Amino acid sequence: MSTLLTPAELEARLRDIGATRYHNLHPFHRRLHAGQCTKGEVQAWALNRYCYQAAIPIKDASLIARCEDADVRREWRRRLADHDGTQADGADAPGGIERWLRLTDGVGLDRAAVISQSYALPATRFAVQAYIQFVRERSLLEAIASSLTELFSPQIISERVSGMLAHYDYVTKDTLAYFDKRPPQAKQDSDYALAYCREHARTAEQQHAVLEALHFKCDVLWTMLDALDHAYGEAGHIPPRAFRPGSFPALNP
Repeated sequence: MSTLLTPAELEARLRDIGATRYHNLHPFHRRLHAGQCTKGEVQAWALNRYCYQAAIPIKDASLIARCEDADVRREWRRRLADHDGTQADGADAPGGIERWLRLTDGVGLDRAAVISQSYALPATRFAVQAYIQFVRERSLLEAIASSLTELFSPQIISERVSGMLAHYDYVTKDTLAYFDKRPPQAKQDSDYALAYCREHARTAEQQHAVLEALHFKCDVLWTMLDALDHAYGEAGHIPPRAFRPGSFPALNP
């Protein structure tokens, strides 16, 4: 890309990536939302997705650690609190990770087994680690741009909540309480990141890097679903040591 885009043109390109590459288009997610997944597939999705949820504050902390801009650090400290939770006056305010564990509890998974990440798919762990390394090693602009999948998450959350409540009788509103807070948080997150990229991507090279960072992040999320579909869909190629529906020893009764 050699032509410098206006900020509005850059934003349009970013939104087009979401329209064509975001993982709400993945066949596994289509099946999940349409009620076509078995309970074992729903459990596998929740267990593997925990690896990603648990990694978010780790990658955010790594961004803070090398950031000299106090405004950015303040923004990312808020994100850490959103996911890790806070403690005020001796009372815990659970964050996104705790709320996701309540989701895995709700679909019948043993919490300690989920937290261990030992039963996650190898591809899940590799994809998540690649995202952490990307944020640690690339420019601050690229690291921030990689978070722009939040632009598209409110749509997938709406589809996920309505679809899962309609089609899976073991899923309740309490099970999906993680998603109650995410749409406004995601909007705040993406508004900030988008404004930052519009302002700081000042050359064609920087704009290209921003677009590629979002492509990379979409690839991370897509790869995780590819692995789930391959392991737990029709192919049924579950790797050794990974979660096996119906014979998983650490399931809650």
